[in-house]
Amino acid sequence: MGLPVVLSIAGSDPSGGAGLQADLKTFTALKVYGCGVPTAITVQNTTGVREVHPFDPELVYSQIRAVLEDISVNAVKVGMLANEGIVRAVAKAFREFAPPNVVVDTVLLSKNRVELLEKEAVEILKRELFPLSFLITPNIPEAEFLTGKEIKNLRDMENCGKYLLELGPKAVLIKGGHLKGDKAIDLLITDSEEVHYFVKDKLTTENTRGTGCTLSSAIASFLAKGFPLEEAVFFAKEFLFKAMERGFKVGKGLGSPDHTWTVEDYFGKDTQI
Repeated sequence: MGLPVVLSIAGSDPSGGAGLQADLKTFTALKVYGCGVPTAITVQNTTGVREVHPFDPELVYSQIRAVLEDISVNAVKVGMLANEGIVRAVAKAFREFAPPNVVVDTVLLSKNRVELLEKEAVEILKRELFPLSFLITPNIPEAEFLTGKEIKNLRDMENCGKYLLELGPKAVLIKGGHLKGDKAIDLLITDSEEVHYFVKDKLTTENTRGTGCTLSSAIASFLAKGFPLEEAVFFAKEFLFKAMERGFKVGKGLGSPDHTWTVEDYFGKDTQI
């Protein structure tokens, strides 16, 4: 019996802490088979993103098509898409092949505020890709940008989540790490308007490169394994938290989570996760 298969569609990070490289590391740690379609080459290291060089949209589409017409994927993680043409190319492929469990990490800006999705492409993302998504995973600044609404508390998070659901995804996870306080509170809302909160103590660490990439790819991995959405989010958050705890500095800037540890290290060798 083979492994579940997850496809990542994301930008390439040559320093290995984020993007496609972080996704593939996560897939391996969680024991799923990872496929990868790069959308852009970035020039970056641990201190930040310097340049973004998107691929031709038709090339991105052709890569996705080549994978999906050959391999039955169990989930897809979408990361940096860079521009309108690539958003449309990904949506076209998804309409053709209808892959399951599409998790869209709404990557808009790098941590050093470099634009990773052109502003004119945001409406296309909302109109064409969100309705084809199982889950979208904005953090608070991204959710505010996507909705035009300010988020100061949990009620605001819930209202934004409901607004984003109206754009077509089956579920929305708003990551609440930017809220004030000593708790990191994430909100998951589904198209049946079920609301779940995930609460953990905030972790004081600089090992934060690629955390959004890692979380979304971990969620996709657990969905590929057949876990219900709420459990997939819970276990993905546990995986990321432990990876950040064990993270380390590899350069002069922010440290990276340790993607090399496996779930057996945390849940025990008999785990079925």
